[in-house]
Amino acid sequence: MTVAPEITEPTGERPQSTRRPSGFAALLLRLHFYAGVLVAPFLVVAAVTGLLYTATPQLDAMAYGDKLTVAERTDTPLSLAEQIANAQAAHPDGTVSAIQPGSGDATTKVVFSLPELGEKQHTVYVNPYTGAVQGQLTTSWGSTPLTTWLGDLHRNLHLGVAGRYYSEFAASWLWLLVLGGIVLWWRRRRSVRKMLAPELSAKKGVRRTRGWHAATGVWLTVGLLILSVTGLTWSRYAGGNFDAALISLSAHKPELSTSITTAPSGGGHHSPDGSQSGGPVGGPFGGPVSVAADAVLKVARNNGLYGPVELTVPKKTGDAWTVSGIDNTWPVNVDRLAVNQTTTSVVARSAFADWPLLAQLSKLGVQAHMGRLFGLANQLLLAALALGLLCVIFWGYRMWWQRRPTRVDRRALVGAAPARGGWRGLPTWTIMVGVPVLSLLGWAIPLFGIPLVAFLVIDAVVAGWRRGSRPQIPVSPAPAGR
Repeated sequence: MTVAPEITEPTGERPQSTRRPSGFAALLLRLHFYAGVLVAPFLVVAAVTGLLYTATPQLDAMAYGDKLTVAERTDTPLSLAEQIANAQAAHPDGTVSAIQPGSGDATTKVVFSLPELGEKQHTVYVNPYTGAVQGQLTTSWGSTPLTTWLGDLHRNLHLGVAGRYYSEFAASWLWLLVLGGIVLWWRRRRSVRKMLAPELSAKKGVRRTRGWHAATGVWLTVGLLILSVTGLTWSRYAGGNFDAALISLSAHKPELSTSITTAPSGGGHHSPDGSQSGGPVGGPFGGPVSVAADAVLKVARNNGLYGPVELTVPKKTGDAWTVSGIDNTWPVNVDRLAVNQTTTSVVARSAFADWPLLAQLSKLGVQAHMGRLFGLANQLLLAALALGLLCVIFWGYRMWWQRRPTRVDRRALVGAAPARGGWRGLPTWTIMVGVPVLSLLGWAIPLFGIPLVAFLVIDAVVAGWRRGSRPQIPVSPAPAGR
């Protein structure tokens, strides 16, 4: 949220107050201004790409509906053995690594691992009622090609590791822009009720634009802060620090032990949530995967794992099958079971209710960020946040333009920046407290800390250079008699 500087008002508009801002307010105003101007383009990209990603369930239905859903359904689906066998017949290459049984109008997804695909897979879609194979897609951790493409666009602009800096930079500064704007708007309005509404009584110009900019930002505050925090949790640098903190606090997602004494062999891969998958030709209970899957699913259902699930084939000898809940809507169903391959018993369980609180909040936050937690309502909320953020940014730049000097001898394309040097008005104790706090934040969120230090250093250097280069104008003595 980029509240416009309050230094000068357009010609014809009277300032609301003539009091000088405190050192803190002056510093915050200048930082908020420059952060808004420089970070806003990155936020625009994040908002537009995030808005597109929000619509992926509907876009997937349009692009891949013939593969993802069935036209007609019956009360009794075929066995997983029949469905997997049909998928293997249609896709003889690769090994079965995971199965997501279809229910309702959803097809069954049979996932095949191939060495040449790396972390991607081939997913074959099978009608669970007729056994007909409805198609095949190259997927990434279960996501369709379209969802994968839009996800990468939002995360890194398809620029790989280098592209991830843009999204982390935007998320690193969004929270400061939001909170800084709230403080500045509060200083102007001094009332929560007034903060929620724009200055409708103001004449056309910067005051009216500022009112819409700031009041809209207030309404978006909670949502934008959640997006900032959850976006940072899986960023490269801040996300790494967050993961390290969870581990040090023993607050990370619990691992599910899949080790048993005997099991079939096979290859596979690791999914983002840490679950293992691989594809042996043989399966537990002395039979092939297609036969074993039905027995594993029955064990999971008998042990209370209902709803959509994914069955992960053992990765290697000595591992058990894993059955994971994959319903990410509220209330989430992401419990996991490890099923013994020879005794058909549960050897380990990880229930979401038993996760540490921080791990639970992280999981829920990520699902909310991706628009999955509350279904369509979550999607609509994210779309509103993205559109609202774009409006706030537009009004911020509009204020910058409206504040430009218009006199013939002082014309400029945009308004002047807030005056520098506000930090000199800060009490000593504020600096003594603020420096360690900002240092800690800069370490935890490097793409906030490094640009902040650069801004302060450059600002100080420019100020010193201008003072040194300013010509000294001699002062004439006052006329005699005065």
